[in-house]
Amino acid sequence: MKIPVDEILDCYRTKDLAEASFLYASNKKLIRLDNQNGKVWFVFEDKLSCEDLSNTFWRKEAVINAKDFADSIRTLKALIFNRERLKDG
Repeated sequence: MKIPVDEILDCYRTKDLAEASFLYASNKKLIRLDNQNGKVWFVFEDKLSCEDLSNTFWRKEAVINAKDFADSIRTLKALIFNRERLKDG
């Protein structure tokens, strides 16, 4: 059985913008964006830590600065938009 590269590299992937924004606002390092079949995946470093944070996010137990979260959403949207724009041009 082939092990996915991201598992070997200890990466955490999500396609959910709100979850990714929460991780980004929580100072998790964004490694790259992957585009698979028209869907953007956010790839973060430190899988275990991201999984723990993600669980608090989905259980509605996360505590984060609202401005940091809003800034993270804008930043990630800009990364997606600029990436798509670069492909077109």
